[in-house]
Amino acid sequence: MSEYNERITRLEETIAHQAKTIEELSDQLAEQWAVVEQVRTKLDRLTERFLSLEEQSLDAPAITRPPHY
Repeated sequence: MSEYNERITRLEETIAHQAKTIEELSDQLAEQWAVVEQVRTKLDRLTERFLSLEEQSLDAPAITRPPHY
């Protein structure tokens, strides 16, 4: 019977370690998701800024000869 108790104890310890690992991985995943959302927001803002600057450069006046020529 002692052999079974030791085996059950080892299984319980293994389960406890796995539960802790799963919780830690879940926390890390949540942190990384927050970082991904921040990067996505920054990328969206940069994309909008780039498109705005691109539109402004298209509206630049045509190059003409200076009046002293």
